[in-house]
Amino acid sequence: MSVGISCFFLCHQCAKNKNNPLLNILLSRQKTESDPSMRIFFFLLLTLHSLIHLLGFVKAFNLAEVSQLTQGISKPAGAAWLLAAILLLVGAVLFLLKIEYWWLAAAPGVILSQVLIIISWTDAKFGTIANVLILLPLTISILNSLPSSFANLYKAEVRKGLASTAGMPIVREEEIAHLPTPVQKYLRYAGVIGKPHVRNMRVRCTGQIRPKMDGGWLDFESQQYNFFDNPARLFFIESSMYGLPFDGLHAYVGPAAIMQIKVAAMLLVVDAKGPEMNQGETVTMFNDMCVMAPATLINKIIQWESIDSLTAKATFTNEGNTISAVLYFNESGELVNFTSDDRYQSEDGKVYKNYRWSTPMKNYKDFGGIKIATFGEASWQTPNGEFVYGRFNLLDVEYNCGTLK
Repeated sequence: MSVGISCFFLCHQCAKNKNNPLLNILLSRQKTESDPSMRIFFFLLLTLHSLIHLLGFVKAFNLAEVSQLTQGISKPAGAAWLLAAILLLVGAVLFLLKIEYWWLAAAPGVILSQVLIIISWTDAKFGTIANVLILLPLTISILNSLPSSFANLYKAEVRKGLASTAGMPIVREEEIAHLPTPVQKYLRYAGVIGKPHVRNMRVRCTGQIRPKMDGGWLDFESQQYNFFDNPARLFFIESSMYGLPFDGLHAYVGPAAIMQIKVAAMLLVVDAKGPEMNQGETVTMFNDMCVMAPATLINKIIQWESIDSLTAKATFTNEGNTISAVLYFNESGELVNFTSDDRYQSEDGKVYKNYRWSTPMKNYKDFGGIKIATFGEASWQTPNGEFVYGRFNLLDVEYNCGTLK
């Protein structure tokens, strides 16, 4: 039940320096756009700033006495003040409604506003403060709308994987005959016999993560897509730590895996890749298969070794990356733990440490006729003892998706 949580570890290292002036001036996009109180505050800021612009329109057309404005305003300029007010107000409403492209109205509104403020500097100079406050989240939203943003790169890769929507044949009893007895029992318990083979899956989770053994827990929510015909694993996260916003793209496509993190959508602080990352993500990919897509375990590329009636060892190879893992089951047929010595812990994306990795799991529930675990942990067996760094609650899983959600 691992969902790209390494992003949190790397971002923690980047956020340790709280006195970094560049990082401290960046507004938290996640807090502004997701936290209700911050969303309302920003909406009110945009709305109030918009309404103030109406004073210029009122003065230009002599609709009322505006003592606050001492400089004369022509009617064309007054119309421009009205246009700026409309653009900012539309942007405010779209932002409140969580419309992704709210900035298409707000950006020209801010530009026009600042031009008008400069023209009427004596009366309107303090409006610059509002424009600066608006500019930071506005810039982040614009950058995140570009094709090169992590969000759009993630969506593009997912759409590639979803291009094939042909129906899948059902899993037959004879297709599991080559598997060790506990694995066969697990697949029967999960209910994969008579259900379609799995081409892909979409997973949503909530949980907690901590970057240090003695550190506090941070809440998170995640979504990911896995593809199994041509194995790939895609994970994208928007979050914040110590008040710093970050976007993380975790992608394992073909033989290579990358993990990149940007602060405020503009400052690349992590760019992790290499053989350790490739091997580690192969372990994670196989863990996802075992825990959340048990039907994929019939794939003949997996080599199985029976250990005893409740334990089996698997060797999984993808694009030249070969890993092994031990699977532990209970008497009911449930998979209760997964361990591997082929995954690496890294705090900075550069230095990797090889510890045993395990993901004990429980609380099986039915998702569309398939029973899988809904709670799991992730831990490292370090020289200082077991380090449980993640807790996961499975909210939803969908198999053989045809469209991006």
